[in-house]
Amino acid sequence: MSGVQDESLGSATASSGYTQRLARLEKAGLKRLLPTQAPYRWNLRRLQLGRVLDVGCGLGRNLLNCGPDSVGVDHNAHSVAVCRERGLTAYTPEELAEAPGCGPGSFDSLLCAHVLEHMDEEMAQGVLEQYLPLVKPGGKVVLITPQEAGYKTDATHVRFVGFEELHRHAEKAGLTVRRTYSFPFPRATGKGFPYNEFVLVGTVAG
Repeated sequence: MSGVQDESLGSATASSGYTQRLARLEKAGLKRLLPTQAPYRWNLRRLQLGRVLDVGCGLGRNLLNCGPDSVGVDHNAHSVAVCRERGLTAYTPEELAEAPGCGPGSFDSLLCAHVLEHMDEEMAQGVLEQYLPLVKPGGKVVLITPQEAGYKTDATHVRFVGFEELHRHAEKAGLTVRRTYSFPFPRATGKGFPYNEFVLVGTVAG
C-alpha cells in the first residue's frame, strides 16, 4: 500500500505549506461567521457510511463528521499531525499498512473527497485500487470532486473530474454506481459557485 499515494499527489500537496494553506482556508471569508460546512456535514451523515476510510483526509474536515472509529489517510505527514491534534485517527500510507484494525474488509465505506482532481487518471485509479480492498464486500464508496468554479481555485488541481470521469473510475474499479448528483445546488450553479460538488455513490462487489 505504501508509495502509491505519495507518487500520485506529488510534492505540491505534501508540504507543510499546503497544510498551512488548508488551515487558512478553514477560516477564510464567510467561514469565520457562518456555519458554511453544515450542508456538507449533513450530506455525509445522510449517506450512513458507518466506519469510513477517508482517503486524502487533509486536516480532517470530513473525518470529523464520519462514524466512530473512522480513519483518515493522507500522504502529507503535516496534515496527518493536525488530524491527530484534533483527536482524529489518521495515518500516512506507510503507517496505515501497519495499523491495527485496518486490514482488508475493515471499513464499511471509502470516502475520497477533493482528491482525484489532484492526479492524472492513471494515478487516481491507482490510489482507488490501493485502498478499495480495505472496504468490506458490499460497502459504499463515495467520490467527490469540485465543479468548474471550485476547480479553478487551487493551482494544485491538474485534471477536471466530472460525472463522466467519475463513472469511468468507478467502472474500472469494478464498482456498482448507485447514484450521482450535484451538491448542494443544481449542476449549473457549479460554473459560478466554487463550493458545488460532483458526488458519486457506489458499492463494492459483494
